[in-house]
Amino acid sequence: MFDTRSRWGRRGPRAILVAAAALLGLAGTGAGAADMSARLAQNLSPISGVTIVAKEKGFFEEHGLDIAVSNFTSGKQCLNTVLGGGAEIATTAEAPTTAAAMSNQPIAFLARMEYSDLKTLTRADAGIAEWADLKGKKLAFTAGTGSEVYTMSLLDKAGLTADDVSLTNLRPQDMLPALLAGDIDAFNIWEPHVSNAKKVLGDQVSELDTQGVYSETFNIVVMKDYLEENPELIRAFLAAMIDAEAWMKANREDAITLVADAAGMERADLAPIWDDYVFHVTLDQKQMDVLQAHAQWRLDSGNHPPDATMPDFSTVVVPGPLRDVAPDRVQLPSS
Repeated sequence: MFDTRSRWGRRGPRAILVAAAALLGLAGTGAGAADMSARLAQNLSPISGVTIVAKEKGFFEEHGLDIAVSNFTSGKQCLNTVLGGGAEIATTAEAPTTAAAMSNQPIAFLARMEYSDLKTLTRADAGIAEWADLKGKKLAFTAGTGSEVYTMSLLDKAGLTADDVSLTNLRPQDMLPALLAGDIDAFNIWEPHVSNAKKVLGDQVSELDTQGVYSETFNIVVMKDYLEENPELIRAFLAAMIDAEAWMKANREDAITLVADAAGMERADLAPIWDDYVFHVTLDQKQMDVLQAHAQWRLDSGNHPPDATMPDFSTVVVPGPLRDVAPDRVQLPSS
């Protein structure tokens, strides 16, 4: 984990003026909320592009928020940080969300901000040209995240089971060294880890075509009691994210540069995969279906807490705050 703080050099003059006005109690709509502060546990990756932009471009401050960001390498770590009291807001995928819901953790799922396909990178000399070639190979994944669900989905579509391969649980940042050392034949993970490895290893690696196997969503989750105690802050946070999304779409090239810089990537590496990320702050039936299907996978695979049952996601997904801010972004049958 490492902390980041905003740098004035990345802020526009508008954000600086708003922040200065807030100090004088003159920040317009943000003045009454100038003291609203929270800690965000964020996966420092392009999948967190919306919150990265909201922080770096000063949109949080424009909505009267002081958001301190702690960065992690997986959404599971982010959500665990919130569950443990180390932060109030998490960027996280559906895998940690369903695990928490099935453990009866009182979480509130507020919005999806992105979805994208996970990918498989193989050693070029491993002889993996098709899905079926994974049989007998050593595969790395990150347990408890979308990486694990993707791995099992890929094996299923290949007509294989976990018994047909050798699985190794690794942190995302440990996959490249393991592949380079020959300890694994392939790894299954989200970007930018695949593109980073391609850059380092060049023709020593090859990406397996797995498009459409599994799209991971990336979302905003808090504890229910925190939401109940801080409704104004949460609404302001979501409004800032919507502003950030709009800026990203209106300033595509600048957004690529900003997110690449924040995530420690070369812009030339992020630009070709930028369109893999679908950024949109919303709650829709697709998200409910993803959560339901993921929870069913846990029940079917046994990857769940003892005595767990299918969660009632209508009590986990809380559309009220987003509906208050942008009603058109909530597309749920009961909303």
